Amino acid sequence: MTDVDHLALDPPRPAAPAAAAAPGRRPHIAVFLAPALLVYTAVMIVPLADTLRLALYTRLDGVPRFVGLDNFRTLFGDPRWSGHFWPALINNLLFFAIHMLLQNPIGLGLAALLSLPRLRFGAAYRTAFFLPAMLSFVIVGFTWKLILSPIWGVAPSLLGAVGLKGLFHPWLGQESSALVTLALISVWQFVGIPMMLIYAALLGIPDELLEAAELDGITGLAQFLKIKLPLIWPTIGIVSILTFVNNFNAFDLIYTVEGALAGPNYSTDILGTFLFRTFFGNQLQLGDPNMGATVATVMFGIILVGVGAYLFGVQRRLNRYAL
Repeated sequence: MTDVDHLALDPPRPAAPAAAAAPGRRPHIAVFLAPALLVYTAVMIVPLADTLRLALYTRLDGVPRFVGLDNFRTLFGDPRWSGHFWPALINNLLFFAIHMLLQNPIGLGLAALLSLPRLRFGAAYRTAFFLPAMLSFVIVGFTWKLILSPIWGVAPSLLGAVGLKGLFHPWLGQESSALVTLALISVWQFVGIPMMLIYAALLGIPDELLEAAELDGITGLAQFLKIKLPLIWPTIGIVSILTFVNNFNAFDLIYTVEGALAGPNYSTDILGTFLFRTFFGNQLQLGDPNMGATVATVMFGIILVGVGAYLFGVQRRLNRYAL
């Protein structure tokens, strides 16, 4: 057998690349990550650590004094602070519940309609529904404040045009309806975000799977409930946790419409506005950075617990279900 025959039977093996030698020898990764890590540390980690530190101190005669968890006991138990903290927390839970029960289901329904292959002017509809989410809180707040004004607003005239003027009330000026009205305004503004996320997930479903379902006679609503909905549950979970985080960080819309006092009579007060008044003060109280940091730490703890429960509870079940 010749050398050529040996080469044909045993082709030469390519040499192992030297770059795959040791996984730890990749300094370029650190170079690429360093700028983002430095910015994130300066903007997020350092302020968060300093907030946690401030929550453990108070100031006596201008001198910082370590008090441990006393600020938290004061926040939860002292009527001067707890009288505003607990109602603000309850209002925040209600604010979040309205978004979960209205914004996300409406976004899901709109995404399902927009994903229909025979829908005409789909791009125009997507733009119209998503456009409010691109507007400033100040623009949205003042616009709806003008619309719902009982003096110069257009809402009474519009209801009167269809014979329903008797249903109009100063919703933003009544304690019983102000918070719900602001939550509905927020739902109107941000319904486009869950719509687009779920819409993208629906477009990512393989066509072969849907065609197989059609061959089995599963079409229309049955196809959405039995095929599409189970496949987009992870996206719905992400939308839910984003809604939770955003609602417990909410501040701008209520501050724009009702001010720092979150009127009428603190009926629209949530944790964000309570934190603002506590930290920076207002016309009725002086600012207290240490108590403000305590409120911010409690808000961080609530968000951390919620996100952790989702990641270690719901997300794991969704992953097992997807597999």
